[in-house]
Amino acid sequence: MRIFLTGSNGFIGSRIVPELIGAGHRVLGLTRSAQGARRLAAAGAEAHHGELEDLDSLRRGAAACDGVIHTAFDHDFAHFVANCEKDRRAIEALGSALEGSGRLLVITSSTAMGTAVPGRPATEDHFDPDHPNPRVASELGGREAARRGVDVSVVRLSQIHDTQKQGLVTDLVKLARDKGVSAYVGAGQNRWSATHVSDTARLFRLAFEKHEAGARYHATAESGIEFKRIAEAIGERLGVPVASLSADDARGHFGWLATFADKDMSASSDSTRSRLGWSPTGPGLIADLEHAQPAVA
Repeated sequence: MRIFLTGSNGFIGSRIVPELIGAGHRVLGLTRSAQGARRLAAAGAEAHHGELEDLDSLRRGAAACDGVIHTAFDHDFAHFVANCEKDRRAIEALGSALEGSGRLLVITSSTAMGTAVPGRPATEDHFDPDHPNPRVASELGGREAARRGVDVSVVRLSQIHDTQKQGLVTDLVKLARDKGVSAYVGAGQNRWSATHVSDTARLFRLAFEKHEAGARYHATAESGIEFKRIAEAIGERLGVPVASLSADDARGHFGWLATFADKDMSASSDSTRSRLGWSPTGPGLIADLEHAQPAVA
């Protein structure tokens, strides 16, 4: 099948390209630049010039393909709310090109959307349209597209990692290097879930091939790693002390990351594994932190 892939040169998207091509699909990748087009060509994909806020370019790309995998997202967390709304508009635009066609739109969200009770792992079958996390806008955009007759499924992300990047943990590494201390809040027992990027790319392919409208899948290989253990791994790698902070001190230390540093972001992927036959095989988050390249020290 010919698949329109947004975010095709991104951390996850660039791994999805060979995953899809290796399975016999053709990829039309959204790119903003000639350099991005060259990277896509080198990987065996076609280039579609456009960007996330050019809704007409999104519609044209979607209309030219047998389905869409949407992974593009503006990760500037200083403008997180606005960027989530931008993603909602992009999803609705992509959906408008697929209405009534039976072609699948796979969108991206966060496992946080599956949290029903604080401190308990998020599950695939839970969705609260009034969730306080702004990323709910992505799934609301998908719900609106589905209401208009689009087959929509959702891949929710944990901390996606390899030895180059580790999701929000990459920002924790930078912060620890700048501050000279790797910190956690209180006892640091809140947990974060994580998945290797290669397993995530395979999950997106399986989600597309399964073509199960309305399904939600969790990219979660490790359901819950204590934040304190993450802080310790960062401290060991950087050679800086590890410290517990009070909630008040944490706000000043973590900055925008304080929103996440004391939150439990554990998640289950039991349903995902059962429905897709997905079995993660990549290294764990702590292992990738221990072997991070370029060295974080």
